[in-house]
Amino acid sequence: MEIGQIVFEKNLLLTRDSLVRYAGASGDFNPIHYRDDIAKQVGLPGVLAHGMLTMGAAISPLFDEAGIKLVEYSVRFSKPVPVDADAGAELTVSAEVVGIEDGLAKLAIKAVFDEQTVLAKSFAWVKND
Repeated sequence: MEIGQIVFEKNLLLTRDSLVRYAGASGDFNPIHYRDDIAKQVGLPGVLAHGMLTMGAAISPLFDEAGIKLVEYSVRFSKPVPVDADAGAELTVSAEVVGIEDGLAKLAIKAVFDEQTVLAKSFAWVKND
């Protein structure tokens, strides 16, 4: 890997089915993740994707890359991802090498929804075997 290299760039579709599956796997059944009426009652634009689902989706294409092992991953959530009942929510995710240190590459992980970055200070340290 070298600085400036794009490791992956991919569009991912989150659907209401994605939210149901994630809720079952995580145990997070907060109704803002599946009921528009509840989400709107608390001032949200509608049903939102789970933050951890967004975080996991943003890094998921990394695991399609042969020989790369994730060592550390951290993010800050900067914007919610509303998931429309019909259209879902399309995320554009990417990773760029921004540093190399002690045999590890530092990747800037980017997740964009509706032309807005939804994760801030999102970095992964990876090892290339």
